[in-house]
Amino acid sequence: MKKHIITIGGLPGSGKSSTAKGVASMLGYQHFSSGDFWREVAIERGLTMAELSKTAENDPSIDKMIDDTVRNAGAKSDIVIDSRLAFHWIPDAFKVFLHIDPHTASQRIFEQMQKVGRVNETAESVEQAYNTTLERVQSESKRYHELYGVSYIDESQYDLVVDTTRHPLVEVVQIITETYKKWLEN
Repeated sequence: MKKHIITIGGLPGSGKSSTAKGVASMLGYQHFSSGDFWREVAIERGLTMAELSKTAENDPSIDKMIDDTVRNAGAKSDIVIDSRLAFHWIPDAFKVFLHIDPHTASQRIFEQMQKVGRVNETAESVEQAYNTTLERVQSESKRYHELYGVSYIDESQYDLVVDTTRHPLVEVVQIITETYKKWLEN
């Protein structure tokens, strides 16, 4: 049976949180962000996001805590969850992956840092944002493979892949919402 749950995954800077909030609002669903939860953990430990990711390579309890929180959110209905591994923990959900060119993602991340800041993340240049993001993706990919045998960047595991490099947020939200409604009907 199909759950009334949408999981949204993707690389850093792909727009997971903004998209998930938009889709949740359009559908009247709740929203949960594992990224927000991850940032809270980083702040509590006095680490940057990249540092927490590196720390988690040697401390599986960090990922377990995040994963348990995502699974608990997946027990609900009428919810949009932005999380890299939610597709794995909630297999009956409608699974979306947001694809983005890594250089575009780095530009977005850097611009967001300059405008409003990003909790526990800093960069002096787009190149530094790119390198930090690349390190984080490599660390996450390594951990998820070692812990669960999963690659969250394997787009074949998702019901829908949307390229956020080419589509603005409003279009991405519309594409996901329309495709999800069709998915529920089938």
